[in-house]
Amino acid sequence: MGDVKLLDCTLRDGGYLNYWKFGYDNIISVFERVVSAGTDIIEVGFLDGRVEYDRDRSIFPDTKAIRQTYGGLDRKNTLVFGMIDYGTCDLENIEPCAESVLDGIRVIFKKHLREEALAFCGELKKLGYIVFAQLVSVTAYSDDELKDLCAIANKVKPDTVSMVDTYGLTHQKDLKHILKILDADLDKDIAIGYHGHNNFQMGYANCQTMLAYSSETDRTLYVDGTLYGMGKSAGNAPIELVAMHMNHEYGKNYNISQYLEAIDANIMQYCIPATWGYNLFYFLAASNDCHPNYVKQLTNKHTLSVMQINELLGRLEGEKKLLYDADYLEKLYVEYQDREINDAAAIEKLKAIFDGKHILVLGPGKTIQTEQDKINAFIKSESPMVMAINYMPEAYKTDMVFLTNAKRCIQMAYPLSRKECPVIATSNVTAPADSFDYTVNISDLLDKNSEYADNSLMMLLKLFIKTGVKSVSLAGFDGYSGTDANYLDEGREYEFAKKKADYLNSYMSGFIKSVKDELKIEFITETRYEI
Repeated sequence: MGDVKLLDCTLRDGGYLNYWKFGYDNIISVFERVVSAGTDIIEVGFLDGRVEYDRDRSIFPDTKAIRQTYGGLDRKNTLVFGMIDYGTCDLENIEPCAESVLDGIRVIFKKHLREEALAFCGELKKLGYIVFAQLVSVTAYSDDELKDLCAIANKVKPDTVSMVDTYGLTHQKDLKHILKILDADLDKDIAIGYHGHNNFQMGYANCQTMLAYSSETDRTLYVDGTLYGMGKSAGNAPIELVAMHMNHEYGKNYNISQYLEAIDANIMQYCIPATWGYNLFYFLAASNDCHPNYVKQLTNKHTLSVMQINELLGRLEGEKKLLYDADYLEKLYVEYQDREINDAAAIEKLKAIFDGKHILVLGPGKTIQTEQDKINAFIKSESPMVMAINYMPEAYKTDMVFLTNAKRCIQMAYPLSRKECPVIATSNVTAPADSFDYTVNISDLLDKNSEYADNSLMMLLKLFIKTGVKSVSLAGFDGYSGTDANYLDEGREYEFAKKKADYLNSYMSGFIKSVKDELKIEFITETRYEI
């Protein structure tokens, strides 16, 4: 029986939808999540000598440019590949593999170029790369042409020959016919791959057919997928579905939650939602055998990562799974957030760090920009320790970040991976890679009498009191409006904030007044909170 392996090509094939301009943070986050999922290979983009390097794009002029983007990242056990559309990138743009970030290169080529393209594959092998020969529009090959292709490949010996169903025309019977020809005629050491498109919604089904063929061959078989099926034309096989199938049927252990996190944080923005069809929302409901309203209720909180939503849905029990009960889920949510850890050592360290210091906390409100001169003047005159909550503002040097929101953590993947400053995280937030610098018990900071028990500013103020801080200044905590945008970055807006603006302002005003004898609080910028 042959081994089966999974390749993600989101950053390459998905780039057809956005001109490969994912943005640097998204590129890094997708890479880290796909690697953390345990994917066998990640294809990080095109090599194309006609373009200039742009760190926001996943298309590169040469292998040196790829190193600029991915050189410092932890690839764990995942192999890193690039792709060349034959004729668009010369060998002079390709370093020897020993000097490159890339482990392998896939070369796509049309039928009439097969002889020249496979010769090019041979040159890449001489440079030390793992090489995949990708047969563009494999359905255009006759049986004799496939046999001819195999004869040429057997002389060059690429590591893998892959069927590319460029126009999504292949059905399972067609795929198996092509697969059998390749299996019969290719050298036994050459693996076979499949890259499908979803024009007939056959991508996932064809991947299953391809994988099932492992019982009929000793070859290694590769299947491609992309996050959420993002890709050219009708898209690709969704990697999260293929990985789930491989876990169930082939004993693999891909971390599906990492794929879901990447879809939610990095890919959904490129998807124009339809009113029917496959989507992440219904995937979460179906995979947890629960009512879709549970997913909606948790998603609308905007405080949980998809991984955490998945974990929480897994706690639904019995008939409650399909009989939607909002109060029941809210109880589970509070219990889930209320995670106990031993944070005594972290608290003692923070007491020492905060001792004698005046602290300026930066929030995400519009005044962080509109009153920037006032904030800078305060920083210059007072030299405070500067902290930020759930983000890292670009306009200010931040000494520490307080992180309470798992979804915001995903959105901060790049600065967190760079370790630009220490991070204090509450115990409900899972670190994307290494542990946080300080993790504190969220259960000690929640206000279970509030409608929103995990208000981030409230929790930070409680932490200050617990660690002996005597005074703090706040900037960018504008309070909430029922009509205007509540954040400098409108993408951070919570759905409930405008509806609950009066309650949120009243609650925070009351909390600040209730702790005034323990903590002196000063607002540097304008606020709707009454103090």
